[in-house]
Amino acid sequence: MASNPRLLSAPAYLTDSGAAYCGDSIDLLAQLPDNSINLVFTSPPFALQRQKAYGNKDQAEYIDWLAAFAREVKRVLKDDGSFVLDLGGSYEKGTPARSLYNFRVLIKFCDDLGFFLAEDFYWFNPSKLPSPIEWVNKRKLRAKDAVNTVWWFSKTEWPKADITKVLAPYSDRMKKLLVDPDAFYTPKMRPSGHDIGRGFAKDNGGALPSNLLQIPNTESNGLYLDGCKTVGEKQHPARFPAKLPEFFIRMLTEPGDIVLDIFAGSNTTGQVAEAEARQWLAFELSRDYVATSAFRFLNGENTHDEMRQLYDRIEGGQTVDLNDYIFQRTLLPAAS
Repeated sequence: MASNPRLLSAPAYLTDSGAAYCGDSIDLLAQLPDNSINLVFTSPPFALQRQKAYGNKDQAEYIDWLAAFAREVKRVLKDDGSFVLDLGGSYEKGTPARSLYNFRVLIKFCDDLGFFLAEDFYWFNPSKLPSPIEWVNKRKLRAKDAVNTVWWFSKTEWPKADITKVLAPYSDRMKKLLVDPDAFYTPKMRPSGHDIGRGFAKDNGGALPSNLLQIPNTESNGLYLDGCKTVGEKQHPARFPAKLPEFFIRMLTEPGDIVLDIFAGSNTTGQVAEAEARQWLAFELSRDYVATSAFRFLNGENTHDEMRQLYDRIEGGQTVDLNDYIFQRTLLPAAS
C-alpha cells in the first residue's frame, strides 16, 4: 500500500486516510512527487457564461486555464493512473447554440498534453432542473440539458481498471433467464454475428456497466447541510452525488490507493474515498468550503457546539485531526 504524500503546506484537516488542503491547486500539485497518485477525480468550475459563486472562468480562457492544472496532474499520476474529469454543458452567449468547450478540452488534453482517452462517459442526472431558462423554459426551443460529459483520461494506454468492481444489477428478465435458460434462449449464432453460447446464462454477479451513468443528484447530504446551517455558511452550490466518484474509485483503484480531487468543493470525493478504504487528498481554494466540508466526516453524535468549534478552528488556520471528533468511516445511505 502506497503512503499518502505529505505536502509542505499544512492540511486544514486530516483523518487516518486522508487530508484536505486549502490553497491554489497549482501550488499544491507542485508539492507532490512525480508518479505518486493513482486517481485524480474532479469536477472543475464549468465554463459558463454566467458567473457562479464558486469561481468559474469565461469560456474563452477556460481551456488554457484548465490545461495548466492538467499538466501537473499528468506529472503526479502513476503510469497506470487515471484522470477523470466531469464537465457540464454550456451554450454560446446569447444564442441557443451549444458550446464545444468540453470537447475542446478533450482534444487539447490528448493532442497537446499527451493524455489518452481511455473512455468517454456520460452522467445522466434525471433530477436536474431545466436549463438554460431562456431556451428551455421560456422559448421552448431546446430540451433540458441533463447530461454531463465525464472524460476518463489515462497517462498511458493501459490504465489500471476492473469493471467487475462496478457491475450493474441484472434486469428482471436476466434474473429469470439465469433460473431457466432454456425457456428464454437457444444457443446459436445471431444475425448480428454474435455467437450466443450456453455461457451466456452464467451468473457473473451482475451485468456489465455501460458508459451512460444514470445517477440522480438527490442526496440530502444531511450532516453536511446541517453543519452549514449551524455555522451560518452557504452550502457549495455544485455538489455531485457520491455515486459518481464511487463508480470510478471502485473501478480504477484498489484499497490503499491514493485518490486526489483538485477542485474538492464540499469534498464528496474524499468522503467516498474514506468509505472505500482508499487514501485521499483534497485541494480547495475557498477556506469556507474546506471548513464546511469537514462536516461530511462527522456523525449524528456531534453537538452543534462541536461543529462550530471544528469550523472555527479550520477557518482560523489550524490543522484539525478529525480523530479528535467522531467521524463516519462509511457513507450514510442516500435519501430516497
